[in-house]
Amino acid sequence: MEISNYKKRVLDDKIEHYLKLFGAVSIEGPKYCGKTWAGRYHSKSEVLLQRTTGKEGNNIELAKISPSIILEGEKPKLIDEWQEATNLWDEIRADVDRTGLKGQYILTGSSTPNRKEISHSGAGRYGKIYLRTMSLYESGDSSGDISLEQLCNNIMKPKLTGEVDLKNIAKLIIRGGWPGNLGYSVKDSIESIKEYIDLIINDDLYRLDGVNRDKHKMKLLLKSLARNESTTVSNMTLKNDISEIDNEDIDIDTLSSYLNALDKLYLLDNDEPFSTNVRSSVRVKKSEKRHFADPSIASALLNLTEEKLINDLKTFGFLFEAMVERDLKIYANSFNAKVFHYQDYQNREIDSIIELEDGNWCAIEIKLGVNQIEKAAQNLVQLKKAIEKEKGKAPSVLCVICGLSNAAYKREDGVFVVPITALKP
Repeated sequence: MEISNYKKRVLDDKIEHYLKLFGAVSIEGPKYCGKTWAGRYHSKSEVLLQRTTGKEGNNIELAKISPSIILEGEKPKLIDEWQEATNLWDEIRADVDRTGLKGQYILTGSSTPNRKEISHSGAGRYGKIYLRTMSLYESGDSSGDISLEQLCNNIMKPKLTGEVDLKNIAKLIIRGGWPGNLGYSVKDSIESIKEYIDLIINDDLYRLDGVNRDKHKMKLLLKSLARNESTTVSNMTLKNDISEIDNEDIDIDTLSSYLNALDKLYLLDNDEPFSTNVRSSVRVKKSEKRHFADPSIASALLNLTEEKLINDLKTFGFLFEAMVERDLKIYANSFNAKVFHYQDYQNREIDSIIELEDGNWCAIEIKLGVNQIEKAAQNLVQLKKAIEKEKGKAPSVLCVICGLSNAAYKREDGVFVVPITALKP
């Protein structure tokens, strides 16, 4: 379909590749991240399944009663918000089996469907792609001078990348990577994201499974998650945080079920712990690092402005880390690498780890200011030496990704330094 002003996504190439490998491609991710536009870009016809009183609302009923009509049209055909009629999954799988053709359908969905209504996993017929909000490279806020894939393979030419303004970094965090917000002012971005959060609480959570949840307590949980963005706090710590800060109590089982609901709406994007046994004699912590789907959500929940962020550098650092790790996951996915974090019981931490397909891994520290680079680099070098001493598998690349550096370069100790505003896949 012809789409004007479509901003290319990092995963466009992967979508095209999957259309050649599978009969159908399922694009999942949070609402408003650009799934529909990406699907349209790669399709030749479409049908929208949205809960409205208009034509799209009728399409849902039609999909349930006569799915073959929904599947008619030029291929690839986009079926947007397919989870509103989950019977389509099996219908498409059967059609793919019948025709034997590749690249027939593109499905987009912003919530995890009820698998009880699906009889077949779709293995071999479907390719799944997770689409996040836009990275800085996709939104045009990174020059793309440095390739993450090449960096992970120990290849990088030093380059002056230009001055970076702290206020602009704050703006990028607050605005977020939502395609629809790219042209917004900071004030309008905040208003838009707050409305987005309210719609999640007041509408999407109920539509997810028909369960009435306490909206007030859900908002308290979201605010607690915002206060603990980019940390590995436990559910019990979140419960205690709500009690201490908001003077409210929430049952731990209720809290867990609420987190599960937010996860099904793709509102959370936690980093898994690195499981490879890099240091044989040291126990590795198994906690996930908590992230929203976009750092702007935490920023909006905390009612932050550029000035407030600049005057609270600790919070600024956590949200900057969240933005960088969002981008790393987007870039790494394009070359089939995986992103983790590392934390052990000797208080050793690595902000981000990128594991390549060949098993090699890269250790990355994330720092907002240039004054933090020296200590971060020293920590990386010491950790590598400790792993080598333990006869473990040491990282192949050490890197500090920062906010305010004006150059990408390699230090004498072998540690790369790269500004996030110069990075691309």
